[in-house]
Amino acid sequence: MKKILCVGGARPNFMKLAPLLAELEACPRYKPLLVHTGQHYDDLMSGAFFRDLGIRTPDYALGAGPGSHAQQTAEMMKRFEPVVAEAGPDMVVVVGDVNSTVACALVAVKMGDAVAHVESGLRSFDRTMPEEINRLVTDAIADLLLVSEPSGMQNLRREGADEGKLFLAGNLMIDSLLKNLSRARALGVCGTMGLRPGGYGVVTLHRPANVDDLASLDAILGALGTISQELPLVFPVHPRTRQRLGGCAALAGADIRLVQPLGYLEFQGLLVDSRAVFTDSGGIQEETTAMGIPCFTLRDNTERPSTIEEGTNTLAGTSRESILSAWDSAQRNPKRGRTPALWDGRAAARCIEAFDRYFASRSE
Repeated sequence: MKKILCVGGARPNFMKLAPLLAELEACPRYKPLLVHTGQHYDDLMSGAFFRDLGIRTPDYALGAGPGSHAQQTAEMMKRFEPVVAEAGPDMVVVVGDVNSTVACALVAVKMGDAVAHVESGLRSFDRTMPEEINRLVTDAIADLLLVSEPSGMQNLRREGADEGKLFLAGNLMIDSLLKNLSRARALGVCGTMGLRPGGYGVVTLHRPANVDDLASLDAILGALGTISQELPLVFPVHPRTRQRLGGCAALAGADIRLVQPLGYLEFQGLLVDSRAVFTDSGGIQEETTAMGIPCFTLRDNTERPSTIEEGTNTLAGTSRESILSAWDSAQRNPKRGRTPALWDGRAAARCIEAFDRYFASRSE
């Protein structure tokens, strides 16, 4: 059996790891071990997702906790190194683009272990985003690049990646969504919150560029406040965002309901009955495309172009004028998207196929 060390640390990681772990555990050729770095460490941001997604207790919990990007990355590297030495994996799997991803990939490569990167090749082409740096570095050092959409293949080829490393596996996030959507619907979140299906929108905001600058946050919330007079909005507030809302005058008079962060199933239950979603999250762009719900991405770029080219996503920008323009345009000409190829609930099985191919090539 090949020992696979699977690493996660933040909420989006767990959605991708859940189906992969289940597939690995059902395969007699592999023995998966789970590492939780502790990048997201409280119950709302971590524990609830483990319960909702049926992820078992991690084999290793690093407990890295908060800090600046440098502090957090360094702490995770220090704590992950002895785990790799003890576990002796045949491969380390990292997912997404958070600090946990790049920290653990760097440690594994320096210790001579193979690294597979799930969700390789996504590019915003904006190097002011910490996630973009994490993506570039991880892809540059990984041995196996598991790609979620065609743009990722194009980007990696343009960057000169070895063709033998590339594998278009599809989207693990959608594996989790399709598996759990009926459970999410059964919760009746819409009714519990006193909402009417199709009669509300959902907001999420967490990126530093949007929430750390009060002027930027005020402009976004000003636009959403105007939209809320037509479509009431529900806003599950990320902890880092809540700290900054107190100084935003734009919330006064807006029909925006602030709620605590929701677990995975609760949030999907809220999304699925919504009329529109306003977000700066990469994963939610994908989920709304799979659900066929109009999404307005509150950014000036996206690393997930398939959600725009094929799906229901619109790049709305971050100014009051651009957001309102995108909303008004969508009311006049609603976007009808489709689900991209390989977003079919079978991405985890294709990842196993990629692992098989990788290890077979090493034994020849």
